[in-house]
Amino acid sequence: MSDAPGNYDVTADELRQFVERFEHLDAEKKDIADQQKEVMAEAKGRGYDTKVLRKIIALRKRKPDEIAEEEAVLDLYKAALGME
Repeated sequence: MSDAPGNYDVTADELRQFVERFEHLDAEKKDIADQQKEVMAEAKGRGYDTKVLRKIIALRKRKPDEIAEEEAVLDLYKAALGME
């Protein structure tokens, strides 16, 4: 039983390190989000449509095959509704 307090201390230190690392990453994430907002504000100030920019960014993350399939279905649906 005398080992229990020592084990608890090590566990508490380790736990504190995890919490502090997470908090640090959370702060970095907020900084990055703020920087992204600044980039979009700058783009908007130069006349770019930020909604379209965000769509382009999302598309660049996807595979070309996925995009083509989605666009084909979209075209099919638009044609069925007389939108083309």
